[in-house]
Amino acid sequence: MIKVITYGTYDHLHYGHIRLLERAKELGDYLIVGVTSDNFDIGRGKINVQQSLIERIQAVRDTGIADEIIVEEYEGQKIDDIKSYGVDIFTVGSDWVGTFDYLSEYCKVVYLDRTQGVSSTMIRSSDNKVRLGLFGDANTIEFGKYFVESKQVNGIEVTGICLENNQPNQSKKLSIPRFYNHKEGHFFYEKDKVITDNECEYFDNLQGLLEKCDAVYIAGHPTLRYGYVKEALSAGKHVLCKSPTALSPEENRELSSLAKDEGLILMDAIKTAYSTAYNRLVLVAKSGRIGKIISVESTCTSLSDEQDIYDSKSFWNTIDMWGPMAMLPVLQLLGTNYINVSFVSSKDERNESFDAFTKIDFLYKNAIANVKIGRGMKSEGSLIISGTKGYIYVPAPWWKTDYFEIRYENPADNKRYFYQLDGEGIRFELLAFMKKINGARQSTFIEENISETFSGVIAEYYKGYNTIVLE
Repeated sequence: MIKVITYGTYDHLHYGHIRLLERAKELGDYLIVGVTSDNFDIGRGKINVQQSLIERIQAVRDTGIADEIIVEEYEGQKIDDIKSYGVDIFTVGSDWVGTFDYLSEYCKVVYLDRTQGVSSTMIRSSDNKVRLGLFGDANTIEFGKYFVESKQVNGIEVTGICLENNQPNQSKKLSIPRFYNHKEGHFFYEKDKVITDNECEYFDNLQGLLEKCDAVYIAGHPTLRYGYVKEALSAGKHVLCKSPTALSPEENRELSSLAKDEGLILMDAIKTAYSTAYNRLVLVAKSGRIGKIISVESTCTSLSDEQDIYDSKSFWNTIDMWGPMAMLPVLQLLGTNYINVSFVSSKDERNESFDAFTKIDFLYKNAIANVKIGRGMKSEGSLIISGTKGYIYVPAPWWKTDYFEIRYENPADNKRYFYQLDGEGIRFELLAFMKKINGARQSTFIEENISETFSGVIAEYYKGYNTIVLE
C-alpha cells in the first residue's frame, strides 16, 4: 500500500482544495490529510482564518476523499508524521515549490499544480470587504502601524486618512516616524517615509472621511473622542476607538446604546487585549493554576516629548494615555465590582495641568490591585498576578509580551509560556473588528462593563475623588 500525506488549512473549502485532494489521492492507495490547528496557523502568521478547526475538519471529511484526518499542531510535525504513519509520498501545492525539499530524506516529495482562479484568500477578501478610515492626532494614532497591519488582514483596506484639527503641512502626505521594513520584518525610524496619495486618500475633516469608508479607527484627543465617535455612529459607520471611548460612564453608555440602536459595532482599541500571549495569560490565571488571585500589580510608563508638555491642545494626560491599558488585567481578572478606588498623583513640574505619574489602588472584597502609570517617569513595566498557590510574572513591557511564566514556591515546578506576537496585537485587533462587522458571535475581547469602568475610573480621577497630589 502506498501512503500519501498532505497538509492545509482548508478554510472555506472550495473546488481548488477538492481538486488538490483528489490528485493527491491518485498518487497512492491511502490518503492522510493534516488540517492545521488554529494556534499553528497563528504561529506562522495566518491570522485571518475564519472557520474553526472543527468546521474545517468536517469540511474535509465531507468530501469523502481522505482516508484519515489528523491535526497539525507544531513545527516539525511533518517529519514525525511521515515516520509514524509510514508515509511514502508527501504532496502539497506548487506554490510551495522548494519549501519542503528537506522531506525528501524521509519520503518522495511531489508538488502539484494548483487550480487557477480560486483561493480561500480571494473568497475572504471579496465577500467581506471593509473600507477602513483612520482618524486622529498624527503624533499618537500610530498611522504607520495601522496602515501596514491592515495589509495583513484579508478583507480590510485603509481607504482614507484624516488628521485631527487638520494639522498644518500634513494634509496631503503624512510622515511616519515608524515605518515597516518588509525585508527585515520590523519597524524602523525614517522620517522621509510617507503614505503616498496613490496608496490612500487624505481628508481635511472627519465628515469627508466618513463618506468614503465603512468603518473608522478613532484616536482623537480624549476630551473630544466622545463627539468623534458619536458623529461616526450617527453616520452609520462601525467604530474601533482608542480607549477610553469617553471620559464619563454616562457618555460611554450613550455611545454603546447608539451603536446597538443603529446595528453597528463599537469596539475598544487596546491592542494587547487581542494578542495571543495576553489572552492565554488571562485564561491560565482564571484556571486556578496559581490558586485564588489575591493581588494584581500592573505598571505602564513612557517618557513624553518635552515639546508636548507645553502643547495643551495635543498632549494627553498619563491617565488617558496609559490608564485603560494598565487597568485591563485588573478588571478582567478581578472584575468591575471593586469596593473602593483611590489615586496618588504627581503633576509635571513643566506644566501642572498634566499628571506625570499616577498610582491607582483598587480594593475588592477578597483582593487588591495597584496600577502605576507615568509619562514623566520611568519604571519597570511588568505585570505580576499573585495567587494562593503561586504567581504569574510578565516581564517589561508586559503589554507587548510574547512570554510569561508561572512561578511557584519550588522553582522546579515553574512553567514558561511562549507565543508569537505579530504586529503588537494590532492585526488581531483589526481581524476581530472585521469579524464582528461581518456578524461573528465572538467576544469583542473587552466587554462593555469594562469599557464603561475605564471611563468611570478616569472620571473619578478628574473629579478629584480619593486623590492625593504629591508636592
